Amino acid sequence: MRYVSTRSDAPSRPFSDILLAGLAPDGGLYLPEEYPQVDAETLARWRSVLRDEGYAALAFEVVSMFVDDIPAEDLRGITARAYEPSKFLDPAIVPVSQLSDGMWLAHLSNGPSAAFKDMAMQLLGELFPYELARRGETITILGATSGDTGSSAEYALRGKPGVKVFMLSPAGRMSPFQQAQMFSIDDPAIVNLAVEGVFDDCQDLVKEINADAAFKLKHRIGAVNSINWARLMAQVVYYFAAWLQVSDGGPVSFCVPSGNFGNIAAGHIAREMGLPIDRLILATNENNVLEEFFRTGVYRVRGSAETLATSSPSMDISKASNFERFIFDLLGRDADRVRQLFSQELPANGCFDLSGTPEFAAQAERFGFVAGASSHADRLAEIRRVHEADGYTVDPHTADGVHVARGLAGASPVIVLETALPVKFAETIVEALGSQPDRPARFDGIEDLPRHVTQIPADADAVRAAIEAAG
Repeated sequence: MRYVSTRSDAPSRPFSDILLAGLAPDGGLYLPEEYPQVDAETLARWRSVLRDEGYAALAFEVVSMFVDDIPAEDLRGITARAYEPSKFLDPAIVPVSQLSDGMWLAHLSNGPSAAFKDMAMQLLGELFPYELARRGETITILGATSGDTGSSAEYALRGKPGVKVFMLSPAGRMSPFQQAQMFSIDDPAIVNLAVEGVFDDCQDLVKEINADAAFKLKHRIGAVNSINWARLMAQVVYYFAAWLQVSDGGPVSFCVPSGNFGNIAAGHIAREMGLPIDRLILATNENNVLEEFFRTGVYRVRGSAETLATSSPSMDISKASNFERFIFDLLGRDADRVRQLFSQELPANGCFDLSGTPEFAAQAERFGFVAGASSHADRLAEIRRVHEADGYTVDPHTADGVHVARGLAGASPVIVLETALPVKFAETIVEALGSQPDRPARFDGIEDLPRHVTQIPADADAVRAAIEAAG
């Protein structure tokens, strides 16, 4: 299995190279040359694997379809360590439950940082040190977070040999709990930088540093954001896990709260592999750039001033970096057209229009995407509704998903991907229910710990200086 950039016809590269590289040299994103295929026989076998051997064994089966330059037994050990049941609140890793209205929830928030990002970061936390040890190298991880990626990455990578982490977050835009999770980590190899701006500014800084070839080479810059293919590869696994638990062989739909398009891009890949998925229902909050595209064919990026601070803050994003991967597939993998759309960070007006193209006209049938948006009032109403009907508390992002799924569900069963435990967004839960959400004991007192964070302007030189200062 080899990988190509969405922006060029340059020679393909093996998995272990793109794992460490993150972003392609031309600024594009890596994807497999072609998606591996599964059939009914494979799915039946994987159903037995999940039931008899557990999530880690299923992860090995799926991941091994994308990785052929790591020996099978080594890869099996990597997935076993990543998804060791003792790391998770539920030994099933990704259990599912059905709400009283028939909708399903896939619980992805049982990991160390209580967010779905753990499902991928725990795998990266094993892949990076393995590959670095094979090469005798080190890596400097540069990431951006709107709230959950940062803590998941830092929890997965702290203490790993040969790894330093610099994490950019939008100053004052995360929930108090999210800030405490990240900034309370006391490790010289973990550096938190609070950027004066929004998440999109943080993400732009990561891309700018990655485009500086000399600096990237000098400091061996790598990525944990979902621009890194390995993130999406790991996330593909839980689509199979959820389908295997809910479906008797027929199609299901997935509703996915999405800001940066990585979570739902993994669903797109699973569908392209042959997993029977009817609809991929994309749910956004008031920052509805993606919903607008799937409704109109127009992709209109908002600037910082137009990117709203909402009660589902992890989706307060107006530049969805993984969207380029879908556009690559939508346009028949035409790298020239993709490069024209994305390589200049979009035209001056921050917009492209595919509404009149045959590709967009056929996308819903060909790729299954539909989309909807949610508001603060919708979130509060869904949190109350689910709590009253089922005695279960969903976080605000999952509430966005439940709300949108109610309006766009078709005939197939719908699985909403849960994104985080509600404790991460206690203020909104209190507003909706009048009581504090449950808190796992491992997070007691986290807000009272000393903080380790430096505030910087939204300037690439400030990021370079922080990396240089750390040696």
